[in-house]
Amino acid sequence: MATLLQQLINGLVLGGLIALIALGYTMVYGIIQLINFAHGEVFMVGGFASLATYSYILPESWKSDWWVALPLMALGGAIVAVVLSVIIERFAYRPLRNAPRLAPLITALGVSVVLKEAVRLWYPGATAPVPFPRVFVDEQYTWNVFGGTVTIGSTAILMIAVSVIGAVILQTYITKSRMGRAMRATAQDPDTARLMGVNPNRTIVLTFVIGAALAGIAGVLYGIQITNVDTEVGFLYGIFAFTAAVLGGVGSIKGAVIGGFAIGLIKSLSGQYMPGGTQYDLVWIFVILIVVLVFRPQGLFGEPERVRA
Repeated sequence: MATLLQQLINGLVLGGLIALIALGYTMVYGIIQLINFAHGEVFMVGGFASLATYSYILPESWKSDWWVALPLMALGGAIVAVVLSVIIERFAYRPLRNAPRLAPLITALGVSVVLKEAVRLWYPGATAPVPFPRVFVDEQYTWNVFGGTVTIGSTAILMIAVSVIGAVILQTYITKSRMGRAMRATAQDPDTARLMGVNPNRTIVLTFVIGAALAGIAGVLYGIQITNVDTEVGFLYGIFAFTAAVLGGVGSIKGAVIGGFAIGLIKSLSGQYMPGGTQYDLVWIFVILIVVLVFRPQGLFGEPERVRA
């Protein structure tokens, strides 16, 4: 039982990270039906940008105070991720908005490769995993349960809390605010939304900004949890986040979050209890995804696509 509880905690921590990244995927697809495969690399760049903020910008006297260093690192990672994402939208995706869907998809893959190689070549030491400072409180909380030990770290608690709080704030913003209504209107019918006074370009840019900011913050949280950043994590966690968005229902904020936590739990529990252990945990993720999509193609919380006559 203690092992089960520990794996559940590990799964929730991983799921919180995946959920933050998946929000960007699901928002962009919900607005312009684009699978932004470069979003994983935006998350990776956010991690490196926060590390650069710590290494090259913060004064030495600030680095020992986590309540100063961590917010500034998150701000630096989010700003770089947002600027990068806005540039990508303006020069890579917007010219192809009315093109066949294959064109922006291939462009997104190309942007992903460019970002990964740019960081690998230009960031000092990025050809290998780069150490990341654990600037947050380094506390481990341990309980003796059912004759075993269950442990969770303060950074793990922070990751879960940020993902849940961020999702609630985002859902409230989209549901209650004027720009949130503009996003929903643009997602339903951009031409009609334009006639009603909504600026689709501004709405789409704001969608990229929100998704990129969440990805940049996720990059910081990943760094302080794993204590290193690597150019390969963008692709891996991008696939996890895309899978979570599809599982939960692309376009659904709630679905992206629940899908993220579900992917984290599946990976953690299958690695412990299923045949093959951690060597086959990714296999079980996609087996469950396929089973869900066979019976519910729109995902757990997605809406069936309506074809107008």
